[in-house]
Amino acid sequence: MSDRPEDIAGVSDVDCTGLQALVTGSTSGIGRAAALALGRLGADVVVHGRDPDAGAAVVEELSRSGVDATFVEADFADFDAVRSLATAVRAETDGLDLLVNNAGGLFRNGAVTDAGIEYTFHVNHLSPYLLTADLLDHLREGARIVTTASAAHKGASLDLERVRGADRHSGFRAYSHSKLANVLFAAELARRLDATGREVTSNSIHPGAIPGSGFSRFLPGPLPGLFQRLEALPGVTSVADGAAEILFVGVSPRTAEISGRYFTNQQPTTPSEVARDRDAARRLWTESARLLGIEEPLAEPEGQPRPASDATAAGDS
Repeated sequence: MSDRPEDIAGVSDVDCTGLQALVTGSTSGIGRAAALALGRLGADVVVHGRDPDAGAAVVEELSRSGVDATFVEADFADFDAVRSLATAVRAETDGLDLLVNNAGGLFRNGAVTDAGIEYTFHVNHLSPYLLTADLLDHLREGARIVTTASAAHKGASLDLERVRGADRHSGFRAYSHSKLANVLFAAELARRLDATGREVTSNSIHPGAIPGSGFSRFLPGPLPGLFQRLEALPGVTSVADGAAEILFVGVSPRTAEISGRYFTNQQPTTPSEVARDRDAARRLWTESARLLGIEEPLAEPEGQPRPASDATAAGDS
């Protein structure tokens, strides 16, 4: 069996020549694997991360595939750095065909960023929201947006008061809350893109619990070592499997017309009940813009009716 993400995703015959992609968090883990696979398929890739040496290594490997690649350093705990990333992407590309919001992590210790926002929510949700908003008019028609979420969103409830500080913080609880925000964000983005007539899709994915992804370094106590040893066991999700989930939603012809869904194991699946709540998604969308101090992107016309919670939104059809 192949360990290449493009083979696992069934897209090895997809020609991505001319496609321009930004993959955030692509200096390691599933982001790196997805970026390299996109390069092998012919796409030009903007690589993002915080480590210039790791970024240079990914760019070098992509260049060996004969594609254009560049690295942009940006810390997602800094809104100004995210804005600079968007500016650099505009300078490096003449339009984006694929935006992969993959950067993020699980952080053990309660902390707030300089913006006064709980660190995990800031990095995992608000920065991807800001980056997407800044690049909306740079996305080509037919573009796709893929947001890396997690099955960890299940069991979380949306609490927008808690994000203004580190009170009641626990690493996994904050992570689960941010992943719920990712699923809600991707679904609401899809709805608003459709409402404005944009031919751009937005979906979220669960890449699996991946020992080799670097995720384990955020776990407490002896769990990082135990989690890494799981990688040797058959049936455990690999980095290539996680990257394949990105590729399947990002470039497969089978998903070209699908938007507003949550994918697991290369299938649209039903997220948690609150992740299907359109009112919660609207509240998150509006409050995120307020926390960022920006105008609400893809704002709805005044007076448009606000539907009650829709239990089928982003669920199975």
